[in-house]
Amino acid sequence: MLEYDEIRLETEALEPQLSELEKAMNMDSLIKEADELEKKSAEAGFWDDAENSQKIMQKIGGLKNKINSFKKLKESYEDVVTMIELANEEEDASMLPEIREQAAAFKSDLEEMKLVTLLSGEYDSKNAILTFHAGAGGTEAQDWVEMLYRMYNRWAERHHFKVELLDYLDGEEAGIKSASILIKGENSYGFLKSENGVHRLVRVSPFDSSGRRHTSFASLEVMPEIDDDTNVDIRPEDIEMEVYRSSGAGGQKVNKTSSAVRLIHKPTGIVCACQTQRSQLQNREYAMRMLKSKLIEIKEREHLEKVSDIKGEQLKIEWGSQIRSYVFMPYTLAKDHRTGHETGNIQAVMDGDIDGFINAYLTAKSRNEL
Repeated sequence: MLEYDEIRLETEALEPQLSELEKAMNMDSLIKEADELEKKSAEAGFWDDAENSQKIMQKIGGLKNKINSFKKLKESYEDVVTMIELANEEEDASMLPEIREQAAAFKSDLEEMKLVTLLSGEYDSKNAILTFHAGAGGTEAQDWVEMLYRMYNRWAERHHFKVELLDYLDGEEAGIKSASILIKGENSYGFLKSENGVHRLVRVSPFDSSGRRHTSFASLEVMPEIDDDTNVDIRPEDIEMEVYRSSGAGGQKVNKTSSAVRLIHKPTGIVCACQTQRSQLQNREYAMRMLKSKLIEIKEREHLEKVSDIKGEQLKIEWGSQIRSYVFMPYTLAKDHRTGHETGNIQAVMDGDIDGFINAYLTAKSRNEL
């Protein structure tokens, strides 16, 4: 049948990409490493060093996930080809919808796994800390921050990642002045690092009774969550700590006692705050972890030798150097200014459908186009 032949040709055309992916992932090496670590975990005295043992077991789990994911993808390809052959032989048109669905799923999974192989950075596998800041413009900009805050929460839900609120400061009339969240999930930093920068909104303001068009800016900082055992050289005398009463979105979101902590790194001017934990000590620990994460993210991005090379002036946000624009009026468009990727479905984007932008960034970066 012609329909089956078309699907078969389209699917078989992807087979070279599957072979290239296997080579890029270095599957033989992954299998060998997993086997060696499993043998090590079976040795006597392996659990004497519990902390090191847990790291090795996590490493084994990560390797097995990669191996099994690729095996499943390869089986998916073989299943589609086999189903097409059987349906073609029997001239069974009833299987066409299922085969189309399976072929589309294979293609989508192949693209996703190809992107994951691009995440080879030291911290790409880590959780991501997102910090939102409103630009100039008062209520309009603060409302834009709330829209972005919702967008990234929805993105996390789509990928079955967990979101933990770290800091939240309400806008004066509406929206959010600033907020920080932790997105927990494998490779969440690797994907979301592309979102770091200034985001621009163009729309007719709901806060303007004259119905005029407004342009608003908000910045998003994306940092990897750094492990406690990661060594970052921060001198105690370079840290200024402020304690204040939590004030956020109300309800169960924040702790309303005077336990919120704000840390200021004097040499760079970086400010990190946390107010959602039960005690001042816990909030300080989270804020310090955020500070370490921010310093390491800047060090990596600026290709610096050490954290102490970071200068305060490098941290200034330049409103107008936006990475992406979101236009609601006079037309609908979301466009990334680095890759040129765009979509007219602005509502889907605001509902967390930003994978197209992320994928375009990772692909361009792998080709050294950024």
